[in-house]
Amino acid sequence: MLRNLFLGHRTLLSCSWSRVSLLKKYLFTMKVESPEFQSLFTEGLKNLAELFSKEKYELRIAGGAVRDLLNGTKPQDVDFATTATPAQMKEMFQAAGIRLINNKGEKHGTITARLHEENFEITTLRIDVITDGRHAEVEFTTDWQKDAERRDLTINSMFLGFDGTLFDFFNGYEDLKNKKVRFVGDPKERIQEDYLRILRYFRFYGRIADRPGTHDSKTLEAIKENAKGLAGISGERIWVELKKILVGNHANHLVHLMYDLDVAHYLGLPAAGSLEEFNTVSKNVETLSPKPMTLLASLFKVQDDVKNLDLRLKIAKEEKNLGLFIVKHRKDLIKAADSSEPLKPYQDFVLDSREPDTLGRICELLKYQGEVDLLKEMQQWSIPPFPVSGHDVRKVGISSGKEIGLILQQLREQWKKSGYKMDKEELLSFVKKA
Repeated sequence: MLRNLFLGHRTLLSCSWSRVSLLKKYLFTMKVESPEFQSLFTEGLKNLAELFSKEKYELRIAGGAVRDLLNGTKPQDVDFATTATPAQMKEMFQAAGIRLINNKGEKHGTITARLHEENFEITTLRIDVITDGRHAEVEFTTDWQKDAERRDLTINSMFLGFDGTLFDFFNGYEDLKNKKVRFVGDPKERIQEDYLRILRYFRFYGRIADRPGTHDSKTLEAIKENAKGLAGISGERIWVELKKILVGNHANHLVHLMYDLDVAHYLGLPAAGSLEEFNTVSKNVETLSPKPMTLLASLFKVQDDVKNLDLRLKIAKEEKNLGLFIVKHRKDLIKAADSSEPLKPYQDFVLDSREPDTLGRICELLKYQGEVDLLKEMQQWSIPPFPVSGHDVRKVGISSGKEIGLILQQLREQWKKSGYKMDKEELLSFVKKA
């Protein structure tokens, strides 16, 4: 994709090298005019660009959106960077009658403006003055390279002008072409600025690298030395990253790496995780798009492991319940020995359950077990309604509530044995005979 986009269309691109004397780095620039880039120019973005240009402030697309565009993908979210301070942006927007959306990010330099029913998040170029591994005190700047230096990975440190000019200070474009994931500058420094960057490294490795095991030894050393810093990161932030790692490429390799580098413990994962089971399940779910917890549950030996994870990461109730469900039922809820109805134990479980999402959990369990054919069948199965009600039983002369409940349970068992095919009259005939 990259080769076709950048090397195969010479009329669309031009490249140049400019010396940046302060840090003896080189600025790589080139022109990008891909369809994905052109598709970003909505009426709102055009008006935003015109306003900044009119007021003589520089405005560029920043970070992940640039990476996605260079990869031939239209970004879902687009962030912008500017030389204008928050105060200057507020003054400019207010003078133009443009609505501002909340001010939560203002102290960090971010202003959100709404134009043509679109929100645009714009951040002033920044330098991190003080960092504690979780938060940073920032100082505003007009130096694009200084802002690029404070970003985590080279592939996330590029900017793109509205004329299609790419600004790349740290070989992010080359790394993207070569599918390499590297920190900007010294890995230890970048990690110590925000320890969550350890997990961001793993996540982007799963997204960018074309094969496992191509890490730089200095990066792995920096991760191992600083893994304990993750203890101070909130569980919510960790869980967001960990889920993306689990559903990305090379998840098996990356989880093993977390254990090898002593990272797993700080994420709430069991110290003695079941890595053999994890290897098996990783293969089972390879093509099945499992939920993150479905794969993660394979590391857990007992339900308390799920509860401990929840204590650390504060996962959603439905995620916790899925983990508890899989750990409890993965060995005893299996396909029937009778090859004519292999799915029946799972279907019976759904019909007997009073939980609202049992069918969804069963489908995740089938993924976990690698039952591809049964999963397809289960996904197409509609839960049949039990045809008899308490009112129906009363009509045939049974008045005791306790007796009605017992009869309904017996009829339900008969209905299940019939493969859910017996109708109301057939079932009630048992009551009449009795």
